Amino acid sequence: MRQTLHTQRRLCDGSNMIKSVDLQSEFSEISEQIRDAVDRVLESGWFILGDESEAFEKEFADYIGAGYGIAVGSGSDALYLTLRALGIGEGDEVITVSHTFISTVDAIVRNRARPVLVDVDAETYCIDASQIESKINHRTRMILPVHLYGHPAQMDEIATIAAKHDLVVVEDACQAHGAEYKGHKVGAMATAGCFSFYPSKNLGAYGDGGMIVTDSKELAEKLRLLRNYGQAKKYHHDLVGTNSRLDEIQAAVLRVKLGHLDAWNERRRELASLYNELLADSPAAGPIEKDYAKHVYHQYVIRSDRRDALQQHLQKNQIQTLIHYPISVHRQKAYQNLADGASLTVTDEICDQVLSLPLYPTLTEDHVRNVAAEVKKCL
Repeated sequence: MRQTLHTQRRLCDGSNMIKSVDLQSEFSEISEQIRDAVDRVLESGWFILGDESEAFEKEFADYIGAGYGIAVGSGSDALYLTLRALGIGEGDEVITVSHTFISTVDAIVRNRARPVLVDVDAETYCIDASQIESKINHRTRMILPVHLYGHPAQMDEIATIAAKHDLVVVEDACQAHGAEYKGHKVGAMATAGCFSFYPSKNLGAYGDGGMIVTDSKELAEKLRLLRNYGQAKKYHHDLVGTNSRLDEIQAAVLRVKLGHLDAWNERRRELASLYNELLADSPAAGPIEKDYAKHVYHQYVIRSDRRDALQQHLQKNQIQTLIHYPISVHRQKAYQNLADGASLTVTDEICDQVLSLPLYPTLTEDHVRNVAAEVKKCL
């Protein structure tokens, strides 16, 4: 029966489809390790805030190069709780971007602060550091850069501006596990770094999960309280907290996957290089990797004025693609009061042009050649 159901799913999905993300093939490569890890948790009988979570926090913080790791329920919670722990609140302003997943801006708004949106760089799609200083005023408390698609933001320039104006910097590294800026892993170059372990991320759980890394013992201790109802010990609540904890099964899964992350990222880079070579003479603009960066290609994003026609052509030829992101935050109904669209010209332009091609470690080179050929055929 199990084999029959699996076959039916494959037939429904389209056995010849090149998927935008293929988590099943990833699992097949590490299934024995995953099952052993899950069994270990099940046999322990301990499922929340146990040895697996504690071990993963240390292992991930060590990997990033930070002193402390605080595992939470999602990347969204990582951002929200970090801003809350740093005292961001009503009357404060936080400078960030509109071309990002909604969680970046949502974390600011949920803390009752005001997002101040800056345009992105036309090549990296990360915050344009040259535009930050013009947005700073007496209410500005923080700069929140996003390492989008796996490419680092301009951290030296951001740090210089922050120091000049006495601002805090928090890195949204939710799409950049293992990415590097001038040889240093992102997430450990500011007061705190926030990561998501959503299943499709370079390091993904089999459910939701997130992590905050920091070198501040005081901040780490406060975050540990906030994620667990504000309690220092059971039934003793020092702060008004929430429930945002990475469960033991997800922690065990992520410990297994962390051991594969560097190899998986290198495979992404190899496939991205092949795409670059094959699409070099295409009218589509491929991703840029700056000299200071090690891109980990959470997404392989191209730009084309014929994006929608290209996506339709690829779909007809059994190639799935995604758009990250078709509607920028300041164009969303819930956030239309945030910015004058005319001041975010690059953001508005690329929202109509970007297309994420299939890219994941188990993608084959033949698949990449097929995708590239169809892109060129359409454009």
